[in-house]
Amino acid sequence: MSGNQPGLTRAQLRTPKAAAIAGVLFSVLLLAVFWLMRLSVPADPHEPGAWLKGGVTSVVMALNLVPFAGVAFLWFVGALRDRLGAREDRFFATVFLGSALLVLAMLFAAAAVVGAIVNAFHVTPDALIDSATFHFGRGLAFILINIYLVKTAAVFMITTSTIALYTRLTPRWLAIGGYVVAVVLLIGSYYFDWSLLVFPLWVLLVSACILVDEQAGRAT
Repeated sequence: MSGNQPGLTRAQLRTPKAAAIAGVLFSVLLLAVFWLMRLSVPADPHEPGAWLKGGVTSVVMALNLVPFAGVAFLWFVGALRDRLGAREDRFFATVFLGSALLVLAMLFAAAAVVGAIVNAFHVTPDALIDSATFHFGRGLAFILINIYLVKTAAVFMITTSTIALYTRLTPRWLAIGGYVVAVVLLIGSYYFDWSLLVFPLWVLLVSACILVDEQAGRAT
């Protein structure tokens, strides 16, 4: 029994359900992060910082959820690569993994900037409000999320959709829809506030399709 246990554990980790559950968890956590941030932080990057005086409880909660969302996304990416196995193309695999890591890097960097702003406000509240330092950090976080994170996520969507078309990882309509949405994000992410929600919602759809396909395969 003990000699077969590693193989059984490996088989359990390879199941598509691992990727689906991790994707759903990442989507829910990231949507919660964006929702909590929007409760306190205005969308306008040029605002003077009055939200800091109104309380930052929701912001702190969002920042604490970011690491868990990052771990779930890493699990999602790893489970997808494991499911592809020998069918994985080296070129697309490199872009797929690289863009995923860049998404996490931008997300963590933006969260660190916002956390630094909150900490600086607690130390010197009167000096930070409407200061050059605040506007620098606020603008940096806005650019990291609305430009670099969203556009890198669009590259991840394009690569994943390409892999999905060749390997039938997801339904064809979802892969083609990923192309369309990714192109829109690449062009207009700076102008649309809702662009932040597209990526986690798309991952949620992919995860749901994988879970449904896995359940159908078991039933068959």
